[in-house]
Amino acid sequence: MIKKKIKWISNSIVIFNGKILCLIGSTKSKLKIDVCLLNHPFYSKNKAISNSEGRIEKFMTKYKLTTN
Repeated sequence: MIKKKIKWISNSIVIFNGKILCLIGSTKSKLKIDVCLLNHPFYSKNKAISNSEGRIEKFMTKYKLTTN
């Protein structure tokens, strides 16, 4: 089996939130990311807890379950 030669791009653009974040080496010319150290809760020390109560109640109602 013949392997396809992978083209390495040394100045790939990393895009976050519509803006160029940095340049890195990659096999793709443009990389779009959703999470980085700027918005990740671990790195930003954001202690916000997602509102999962509505989702839990919806699940409980859907499957006709009760909490004790």
